[in-house]
Amino acid sequence: MWMRTLRKALAGKRDFPDVARDDWTNGMIDKLEFFIALAKEEHFGRAAEVCGVTQPTLSAGIKQLEGQLGVMLVLRGSRFQGLTPEGIQVLAWARRIVGDTRAMREEMRAARHGLSGRIRIAAIPTALAMLPRLTTPFREKHPGVTFSVLSRTSIEVLSLLGNFDIDAGITYLDNEPLGRVTSVPLYDERYQLITAAGNPYSDRDKVTWVELSQLPLCLLTPDMQNRRIIDHHLAEAGVQVRPTLESNSMIVLFSHIRTGKWSSIMPLNLAETFGFSEPIRAIPIVEPDARHTVGLVAAPREPHTPLVSALLDEAMALADDFHGNR
Repeated sequence: MWMRTLRKALAGKRDFPDVARDDWTNGMIDKLEFFIALAKEEHFGRAAEVCGVTQPTLSAGIKQLEGQLGVMLVLRGSRFQGLTPEGIQVLAWARRIVGDTRAMREEMRAARHGLSGRIRIAAIPTALAMLPRLTTPFREKHPGVTFSVLSRTSIEVLSLLGNFDIDAGITYLDNEPLGRVTSVPLYDERYQLITAAGNPYSDRDKVTWVELSQLPLCLLTPDMQNRRIIDHHLAEAGVQVRPTLESNSMIVLFSHIRTGKWSSIMPLNLAETFGFSEPIRAIPIVEPDARHTVGLVAAPREPHTPLVSALLDEAMALADDFHGNR
């Protein structure tokens, strides 16, 4: 019943003769945005701040939404206590409706003024150094566009994408489930031992996963998919490692490697980007020569917003460049 009511409200229709059409449609998108913000923040005050309104305005808007749909959406007490089962269902609809509305507005703005606005991207740490190869040529073509780039775990990338908090993500495509996304494979991540001259294996042309277990390693934290991939290949080789340092920051890992006292396992493309030179060496890891695909992901909507559509096109051009340089 409430889903039919929501459709009619958005279409400007009404179920009862004494309810004016404008009463249904006026501010519906605003109320849905209030509801999405509350579900995300789980706090009325913070949600109001995010939406740029007072808390009473947000609370009143959500109560009006409940009245229009004829169901309770929020469990209330002295504070926010969660969503009702109906609220969880409405949240999925709200995200789609608000996302489509934003896409429509963006498309009309692009039709009037050309491509402009902000693209929000979240990327796994090992892909951050590659991002200029995507953002720089894009902005040269579309100078009215700005970027916001976040470093996040692969799980956080997908969560942000599903909640419409980002426009696109850079993450692994072939190791853990992605769900429903539009994806563009960019490059294959391969792995190297990064170590200082004079350390074990530093004079080798290659090293095996088994041999890595003998080194003092600094690695990303276990919540990072790169770390889970490394642990998987070490386990496949029949060994385990206890890193002497863990961090969610690549800068922390790099700074420790440069002391000459630590080693790490990093993707080949990342090592090439930072241009390690003597006394730091990058040595290919074999048995196996593991590869995992990294790519751009976006929400599976048709049509995409003009910004996301243009970004997907740029990603495909970058993928061709990566593959042409193999």
